[in-house]
Amino acid sequence: MANNKWDIIIIGGGLAGLTAGLHLAQNNVKVCLIEKNEYPHHKVCGEYVSNEILPYFNSLGIDPFKEGAKKISKFLFTTNNGSALNAHLPLGGFGISRYALDNLLYENLNKKAEIIFDTVEKVIFEKNQFFVSTQGKNVLQAAFVLGSFGKRSNLDTFLNRKFMRKNSPWLAVKAHYDYEFPSDTVALHNFNDGYCGLSKIENDAVNACYLATIQSFKKYGAIPAFQKNQLSKNPHLREFYSKAKPLFKKPKTISQISFQKKEPIINHIFMLGDSAGLIHPLCGNGMAMAIKSAQIFAESFLKNFENENFARLKLEHEYAALWQQEFGKRLQTGRVIQQILMNPFASKIGFGVAKMVPMLLPKLIERTHGTVQT
Repeated sequence: MANNKWDIIIIGGGLAGLTAGLHLAQNNVKVCLIEKNEYPHHKVCGEYVSNEILPYFNSLGIDPFKEGAKKISKFLFTTNNGSALNAHLPLGGFGISRYALDNLLYENLNKKAEIIFDTVEKVIFEKNQFFVSTQGKNVLQAAFVLGSFGKRSNLDTFLNRKFMRKNSPWLAVKAHYDYEFPSDTVALHNFNDGYCGLSKIENDAVNACYLATIQSFKKYGAIPAFQKNQLSKNPHLREFYSKAKPLFKKPKTISQISFQKKEPIINHIFMLGDSAGLIHPLCGNGMAMAIKSAQIFAESFLKNFENENFARLKLEHEYAALWQQEFGKRLQTGRVIQQILMNPFASKIGFGVAKMVPMLLPKLIERTHGTVQT
């Protein structure tokens, strides 16, 4: 049985939860993180990270390049029929697997905070305190709780969040492959009713992660048939899936991915990363956003913590405002781009305009990324 009283309990040990935990624990906050799966483990993810978070990572003592992360500076975009656009990434980024990056953060956090491998069942807020109950019969108490439990969770149902009342038409599939691919490039290949990202990661494998509508997937019933008959209509993806050697026994999948608006705070729980809002993977920046959301909360909390000022509602309003300021336009831009790409006529026109105006694509990329702050 773990200690049961904490300053902050973090539910979910993805990028946002681990980063927030590390930042807070390094500043003398008593942190307990609860994660259901032991590290290291794979997650469905594009595994490309914008350089906007590098100064912040450096301040926490995290260096992804020591783990072999690949520096990425180029972007390749193709339409359903394989027509291509190339662009320079304004900020650049790096490729690293969630297997490696999550584990790196975990190893650093494990030295400074309590980590419990368990599944949270209930979160009750009463008398200005949280009580968190788990399947393993832990009952933990904290002044604050952070929700970092990903795109969709049973806890979202427990909290009666609006987006859980609607079915989502999306599923995602991810696997690693042995394939010759430029290490400085992230590619986004479109196909009918979806898109697939390719980039190299720390062990020279290529991460392939695609998003597709459940309706289109059902026509083929299985991943190999879908890849052969749907994705391969794009010649770049046909080349990849016909020659790439799978490194997983079977791909990782996730369904019911929701891009609807989510609340950054619900029932006094501060939501981080995908729990607060999910940007379309075609914008290639969900990992950086998760890390940035951790930074926003940690800095805001520590400012109050150091002044011994725990005005809960003030902190909630401040976090919600900062979250909207940082991510509101990014998410809006992502939704617009997604609507364009999923409409064949609009996509064709957009591609033609981008071909004629080379600076348009980098400008759109800037709209879905933050800035590098030193």
